[in-house]
Amino acid sequence: MQWQASHGRNHLPWQQTRDPYRVWLSEIMLQQTQVSTVLGYYQRFLDAFPDVASLAAAPQDAVLALWSGLGYYSRARNLHKCAQAVMELWGGRFPQTAQELETLPGIGRSTAGAIASFCFSERVPILDANVRRVLTRVLAFDGDLAQSKNEKLLWEQAQLLCPTEKLQESMPRYTQGMMDLGASICTPRNPTCLVCPLHKECRAGRSGNPEAYPVRTRKLKRSSEAWWLLIAKDAQGRVWLQKRPQAGIWAGLYSPPVFQSEADLQQYVQRNWSGADAARWTHLPAFLHVLTHKDLHLHPVIVPADQSHVAMVLEADGACWTGPAGWAELGLPAPVRKLLDSQLG
Repeated sequence: MQWQASHGRNHLPWQQTRDPYRVWLSEIMLQQTQVSTVLGYYQRFLDAFPDVASLAAAPQDAVLALWSGLGYYSRARNLHKCAQAVMELWGGRFPQTAQELETLPGIGRSTAGAIASFCFSERVPILDANVRRVLTRVLAFDGDLAQSKNEKLLWEQAQLLCPTEKLQESMPRYTQGMMDLGASICTPRNPTCLVCPLHKECRAGRSGNPEAYPVRTRKLKRSSEAWWLLIAKDAQGRVWLQKRPQAGIWAGLYSPPVFQSEADLQQYVQRNWSGADAARWTHLPAFLHVLTHKDLHLHPVIVPADQSHVAMVLEADGACWTGPAGWAELGLPAPVRKLLDSQLG
């Protein structure tokens, strides 16, 4: 705890408050996302939604639009649902225990522990990736964390190691210190063990094999997929965007219509848009978009649309014609926003 006060991170905006709304917002944003990326998004969210009531009252599209570029969009959808649950079930005030916080949408055990520790000084642990790495190395915990029984054992060890005195000050400092150790010293590769305040207690460090921890045998299987994007563009420079289904890749976001092959795209246009001249189509260079579990090979095709096509598309559910000012306000996947801004903005 002394190390955190003098060497840890104490300058981040969400560290200057015990407001559970702001701490919760930062914790959700920081899941699988670097601090440097989160900083700008965090402030923009607070400018747009300064409290849980304003976030709960906002349209989901507005939330997704601000989230665009952070990835893992289920976080944004759950963020919105959680704000609404806090208003409807808790009278606009976040519950003050980790057990109750965990009942809210999008809040798992570790996030609940962080909020309860930082805001209410509850004696509960967290096990985000950084803390899990620190604890497994200090304890030389070699149980395979792909197995739930070992995950449970590590949670029990984490609970035992929490401070027991002066919790009002010690719990937030301890929790932040463990996170800072994992982020700055006890890194996945080449940890700087000699300057670690726990180096004397660290069993993995003494054994000379800290990078062997944590142990997790089950690896995420990656796959790849090719998508053809129909960039229908009218005479006014507007493009046709559809709202994606609420499940799957880019769920709930707006994007050009997606097809599994170039032939599927061509058949759709020829079947639905009489007179569409393929000679006027522009095939933009394909590019790769990397997701956590999948590589998306995207093939954009710009297809000019005349007035009859525009009228036909206007009747489709969940679709709209919009220009740069309009798509700036919509929730778009980051590669789609970059594509539209660079090619048509």
